Amino acid sequence: MNLQLQTIPNSTMVTEFLLEFFAETWELRLLISMLLLVMYLGSLLGNLTIIMVSTIDQNLQTPMYFFLRNLSIIDMCYISVTIPKACINSLTDNRGISVTGCAAQLFSVTFCGCLEFLLLTVMAQDRYVAICQPLLYPVIMNHQFCIKMTLASLLLGLVIAGSHTVKTFQLSFCSSNLVSQFFCDIPPLLKLSCSDTFNNKLFIFLSAIIIDGGCCFIISVSYVHIFSTVLKFPLKEERRKAFSTCVPHIIVVSLFLISGTYVYIRPPVTSEVVQDMVMSIFYTIIPPFLNPVIYSLRNKQIKEAVKKIMLRIIWLQKL
Repeated sequence: MNLQLQTIPNSTMVTEFLLEFFAETWELRLLISMLLLVMYLGSLLGNLTIIMVSTIDQNLQTPMYFFLRNLSIIDMCYISVTIPKACINSLTDNRGISVTGCAAQLFSVTFCGCLEFLLLTVMAQDRYVAICQPLLYPVIMNHQFCIKMTLASLLLGLVIAGSHTVKTFQLSFCSSNLVSQFFCDIPPLLKLSCSDTFNNKLFIFLSAIIIDGGCCFIISVSYVHIFSTVLKFPLKEERRKAFSTCVPHIIVVSLFLISGTYVYIRPPVTSEVVQDMVMSIFYTIIPPFLNPVIYSLRNKQIKEAVKKIMLRIIWLQKL
């Protein structure tokens, strides 16, 4: 595709961006696209299953499953923002995305990523109260509090995503419009700008320190208290059960945070496009795919709820 550039005095202004393909050869692009599409469909199916069973089954009407249901909804949106467009581009040999489409994708990715991390933080607090203060759990984690925390996370996510999107697209993009990523993200767009990006990079750094750092602090303190409490449990089975509800959450948080921090905070290196694309998969694709797997396969209540629903469907079909 030819670069679409609009000529203006003394410079050129980009009117369309070109996204990177997964690979140079069509055969490899086909293989990677099929693999990601399988992960995409698996993620949709897994998250949709969690949403369905946690909504229908009365035994799952607890704060933990309320947040898990919200996390599944966000995961479905998060992975849908990037994978379908990237796979279509790779399979049809069409890299183009309009400036408006790029801004919408950037906003959606930032919003979903931010909201996911905020919900993971709230879920850590939920586990802390459930394990360390079980008698006060119904009082502290009441339905009204859960709604307020979800709405606060949504509002904060909208503010952060909107601020980053506006600041990014206030920049001038000249000459090159090839985004070194398979979706519109802040770091590769900053590389294309012919404006001074110091304020943008400072804003990213401050956001990471305040939001990500604050969430990491809350999660870390929560799990320090959780593990110190769990180790005091007299029965080994109780300790095992408590750890089994916490370890999957820690894995997802660590994977999401490490890969996201690497892409957003490290100094830009123009020769590491493939490495950046691989790392971005770990915070945009793997968590939405992994969440339903680790939260459902390791959760006896969800597995029992799925069995009940399946038996009910089979019974209705026989009538």
